[in-house]
Amino acid sequence: MAKKRPQTRAKQQQPQDGEIPVVGAREPCPCGSGRRYKACHGRAAAHAVTELVHRPFEGLAGEGDWVALRELVPAATVELKLKESLPEGVPSVTLATVLPMAWPALRRDDGSVLLGLQNDTASGDISRDLADTLQRALTAQPGTPVEGRRAPAEGPRLQDLLDPESAFEPVVHSGFEFWVPDAENATAEVNASLERANAAAIPTVKLSGVDAAYWCETPDKNHLRWVMPHEEEQLLDALARLHAAGRSGLGEGTRLVGSFRAHGLTVPVWDLPTGVTADDVEKPAAEFAERLATALATDEPLTADERRARGGLTNRQVTLS
Repeated sequence: MAKKRPQTRAKQQQPQDGEIPVVGAREPCPCGSGRRYKACHGRAAAHAVTELVHRPFEGLAGEGDWVALRELVPAATVELKLKESLPEGVPSVTLATVLPMAWPALRRDDGSVLLGLQNDTASGDISRDLADTLQRALTAQPGTPVEGRRAPAEGPRLQDLLDPESAFEPVVHSGFEFWVPDAENATAEVNASLERANAAAIPTVKLSGVDAAYWCETPDKNHLRWVMPHEEEQLLDALARLHAAGRSGLGEGTRLVGSFRAHGLTVPVWDLPTGVTADDVEKPAAEFAERLATALATDEPLTADERRARGGLTNRQVTLS
């Protein structure tokens, strides 16, 4: 086999990683390595775009509520405050659980921006995808939706754009009328989408006495779904201690039945009798929070009964994301 001829051309100046432009995957990499882009600098760029961020909302105010609005709550809105002043002609930015026709974002006729949270994302970082959509919505033409796309790998995240000192205060709605401030002039397509969405929405109420807990009503029974910020293994131990002691309920006829995993957080779920309303569980939820805090502070090994309770809770876990 013939030897390769030595390189005779002058060595090209190597650009920094941040200066490498994106080209076609099968084209030569602009860095001068001689390899295709997808096998050189394109590999790192693709990895950055597709790498899964398990807690995309970590560091944002109200992380638990972000998770709830993404996965559990049908209709809710939150006013968002950016670190920088809003561009001229943009009076407000509002996060919404979902928008008509599942648009990623919408610039309304009055210039205000609605950002949809419950959308498919092109990368493994929901925060980066939402930030990219938000930035494009701020400059979109009034009265137009913003389409989804793959966010640039080095683009900002929500944590870079939103004011960390601003409170995150969801407003839960019974339907999606917030889509159409002027329903009489809405298109037939939007009105049809509104009717379908309202018909599918499960009645939901946010508890006021504890963080990120949402009551919902279903035909057979009601539920409380509570997004908790604690480390998963520690939380499961604490829940198992309470469950084994018969102290994991929220009143007569209620039962801790399992939990979800969603975006790096754990969401315990309770079954509630049909007649139990959100108001009915406000006080029991606050009392449970106190019991849970005590259990979380306990570092004794689990007893045999507690280990069995933990196994049962673990077996009834469902991963949403």
